[in-house]
Amino acid sequence: MSVSKATPSWVLLGALVLAQICYPLTSGSTRAAFTVATVVLGYLLSVTHAWLTRGPRAALALVGAATLGGFAVEALGVATSFPFGTYDYSGQLGPKLLGVPLIIPLAWTWMAWPAWLAAQRLPIARWARVGVAAFGLAAWDLFLDPQMVAEGYWRWVSPTPALPGLTGIPISNYLGWLGFAVVLMTALSHFSRVHEAGPDDGPMLGLWFWTYASSVLAHAVFLSLPASAVWGGVLMGAAVLPVAVHLLTPARPETDQRRVRP
Repeated sequence: MSVSKATPSWVLLGALVLAQICYPLTSGSTRAAFTVATVVLGYLLSVTHAWLTRGPRAALALVGAATLGGFAVEALGVATSFPFGTYDYSGQLGPKLLGVPLIIPLAWTWMAWPAWLAAQRLPIARWARVGVAAFGLAAWDLFLDPQMVAEGYWRWVSPTPALPGLTGIPISNYLGWLGFAVVLMTALSHFSRVHEAGPDDGPMLGLWFWTYASSVLAHAVFLSLPASAVWGGVLMGAAVLPVAVHLLTPARPETDQRRVRP
């Protein structure tokens, strides 16, 4: 019996979902440990899937663009306040390098790959898929930052101006996310050469939809963050829901244009 290339990804996705379910049921150092575990599992999930389904070139492109690129932009942000604003990390997320917890660039990688593959499902131009993937990744931060700031994992020195209801996080942060996400997805598009959907992308689509739906639910019900549930639900939904609609819409059969004589 042959094993699908996606099987290891399904196993990792199951472990990640379990860790995320445990997150709101814990607190303190235990919750921080589940945060780190979730990011590590997500990183392994995305990189492993890229390698097994698209080959080493795609996996290395993902690591280069998202992991190394994510660390570089975070180190720049901590040192210069550009492009996210003036912020710093607490010591709750593990060891740091140049002021950046080592799991932070893993988080960029974890969500960049499903955002990219989900965009490949849309029947739009390649450049437009870059835009959709970048917007979806940046919109995910409307869930991530409010949750992490509420936990005290990082903070902004000057958190204004902010979006209504999302105090503690400046708008510059979201603009910085969007700007870097465009650069990241452009690099991933060029170097990975992945520009079409694949038969083994189920785990990544599952991760993308799960992240969106579970984030809305968790923020609205379990984490007492209703504003981020609304902002993230609307804006990330603009990238996620069209993919869901496209996948659920039955394909039209090709019309036979030939005329048959009686």
